[in-house]
Formats: sequence, C-alpha cells, structure tokens
Amino acid sequence: MSIREYLLNGPLGFGAAPLGNMFRDIPDSEAEATVDAAWQQGTRYYDTAPFYGAGLSEMRLGKALAKHKRDEYRLSTKVGRLILDEIDHETRNFGEKGDLFKHGRPNKIVYDYTEQGTMKSIEDSFKRLGIDRVDFVWIHDVARDFHGNEWVAQFETARKGAFRALESLLEQGVIKAWGLGTNRVEPCELAVEMTDVCPNALLVAGRYTLLDHSHALQRLMPACEAKKIDVVVGGPYSSGVLVGGTRFEYAPAPPEILAKVERIKNLCDRYNISIKSAALHFALAHPAVAAVIPGASKPARIAEDQAALKETIPDDFWSEVRRQQLVSANAPLPVDRKKQAQAAASVNEPTGTDFFK
Repeated sequence: MSIREYLLNGPLGFGAAPLGNMFRDIPDSEAEATVDAAWQQGTRYYDTAPFYGAGLSEMRLGKALAKHKRDEYRLSTKVGRLILDEIDHETRNFGEKGDLFKHGRPNKIVYDYTEQGTMKSIEDSFKRLGIDRVDFVWIHDVARDFHGNEWVAQFETARKGAFRALESLLEQGVIKAWGLGTNRVEPCELAVEMTDVCPNALLVAGRYTLLDHSHALQRLMPACEAKKIDVVVGGPYSSGVLVGGTRFEYAPAPPEILAKVERIKNLCDRYNISIKSAALHFALAHPAVAAVIPGASKPARIAEDQAALKETIPDDFWSEVRRQQLVSANAPLPVDRKKQAQAAASVNEPTGTDFFK
C-alpha cells in the first residue's frame, strides 16, 4: 500500500519539528494547543523525529495525540539518531544547521544508522510517543548537510543496516512505508536506484518548493514518478521565508531569495490569493507527491494552512508564474493537471484524485 492510499482526510499533514523548540522556547501549553488545532482542522497525518529537541517533539506530540484513537491518524518518525539519558555538556554540532534546537532538551544525541540502532530508535520513539506502532519511518539526515564528506560512508552504513531493518518491518506489515528523510536530494537519488533494498517512499524537506525545486526535477522526481515511490514534501514554505519569515535553509535568507519571494508575493496579491496556497498547490501538483507537511508552533497557523489548501487558484496565475520564469520550465503545475484531467475525461479515462478542483 502506498502512502497516498493510506492517508486519512487528504494530503495536508503536520510537521512537528517546531514542537522540539526549533528556534524558540515554546511553552508546553502552546505546543499542545497547536496539535489540538491541527486535529480540529482535520489533520490526520503527523510527522516527528527524535532529533527534534532531543525527543521533546515526540513527547509533546504523543501527549496531544493520546486524546484520540490510534487508528484515527497516521504517524511517522525517524531513525538514525539515538537520544541518550546523559546530559550533553559539550557544544552541539548539527552540521550546517548550527543551533537549530538549542532550546530543546539537553540530552546527548548520537548518530546510529545500523540495524540495531534503528530498532533501538524505534523502540525509544514508542516510549516517548506513548504508542505501540508508527505507520511510516524515515532514515534521517544521512546527507552532506549533517555529515560533510563522510555522508557517503554514513549512507553505506544505513544501506547495510537501517535499510534492511525497515524493509523487514515493511514485509512483516509492521510499518506501511519507509524511506529517507533528508534536506538534500543526492542520498535520495542513490536510494531510489538501489536494486537490492529500495524504499517505497521519501520525505524530501525544502527541496521541492516554489523557491527550490530545479535540482529535484532533474532526476529524483522523475525517478520517483516512474517507480511509483511516494514523496512527502517537508518544509513547503522554505524555512518560513515564503510566508513572512526571514530564514531560508534555516539561516538568514540571502538578498536574491528575498527578491524572488517579493516577486511571487506581488503576483499572489494581484490574483488575490495567499502565498501559502500557491506553495502548497505547487508542491502537490507533482504526480509523485503524496502529501505535504508544513510545520507550525502556533494554533492560528493551522487554520491558515487548511484554508490555503482549499483556495481556488486561477489558471492564469500559474500561466503567469511560468511566463515570468518563477518556476522551472519543466515543473508540473496545477493547471497542467487540470488539462490532463480534462483530456482524460474527454475519452472517459479515470483520472484519480484531484486536489485542485
């Protein structure tokens, strides 16, 4: 079963990285209220990871979701890092991400992509989340942005360890999907070309957005479409810069990015649509994309996301986006899917689910 077939209540999920105190110290009450708001708005897919605040995100998410029956939602977490009971007294090194979770728990975090480490990570996640199963599992950050030149060696460790452990869980029916969860496309490209053990899904964060998608379109997205590997798009707002924030790739946005955001925003204003809507609909327009999971740490943001998904965007907007070269020439757009659906309908062919009606 693919991710898109297994999702409940649509393709919009909840990225729980902010619940790990990403960038700021969030009160427990605010974190819980944000998850409650997501549930009330109909969100039924939640994604977290041990790395997010050294287990804090999982603990907060698990507490909030404990109010609901386990069969009523889908849940994913990640492997590749173990959260130890000991306190980390040294300066943490999160690769290019710097002090991303400096407000999280102080527990020591260690990498472990082995089979044993993978099973230990899942077991620990169960305890923090307070549940007995997850639906999807992602191998987290086995890429250059966290490992530098050692990322290929770490990938090989994961291939021999985490890949095989998760494939076994999939074959046993313990999980419904597994794959990589990274901010880079290179390890995902390697993974989809594997012939012995190949993931059936991917979580690609920040690499298929309005601002950054050309690299993913070169090889990764076509390969996923051809092999029917579902893609979950994380970070659709590009670390927040698309929706009024100042960060891109978790760092201060450079002038050229801010200039492009301004161009997109001006076009959205002209057509009286939200830039959030444009970002979500763009990501979901690619045939390989099964879901999109923006992050949030404030309840009000949840309603905005749901409203954005339901917005109707004029075809002329997308034509103008393409004409102004705000997206890659080969990027699938909602208007393309609509034309394909109309063409298929004219010959009485089934078109499947269309989120852009």
